Amino acid sequence: MSNHLYRDRPKNLDLRTIRLPINALVSILHRLSGCVLFLLIPIILFTLFQTLKSENDFNNLKFILALPKLKIIYFVLLWPFFHHFYAGIRHLAMDIHFATSLVKAIYTGKVVLILGFVSTLIVMVLL
Repeated sequence: MSNHLYRDRPKNLDLRTIRLPINALVSILHRLSGCVLFLLIPIILFTLFQTLKSENDFNNLKFILALPKLKIIYFVLLWPFFHHFYAGIRHLAMDIHFATSLVKAIYTGKVVLILGFVSTLIVMVLL
């Protein structure tokens, strides 16, 4: 290919104006949620260690986690868990060639987004 074809192509580098298809959005959010969950592993392991150390440490951690500001933080962190879970199931289904047509992929992408938010809201209401 010649260089003039690359120069003549329209370029939109403003990420705020790019409209991604739902499949791309779900895929990007799946990767981001996986990164968030990976980065949370040390915190999760630390809290698990604290709960197993002694009854006193367990009660202290229980008190700290009940603080309203921290509740908001871990409710916000629930969404990456649910999104990653449902998007992972979607990817596994697509790996076995289920819902690979464009219409079905768009539908399952919307289902993943809705289930992630609904699951987060249900847990928030129940706790």
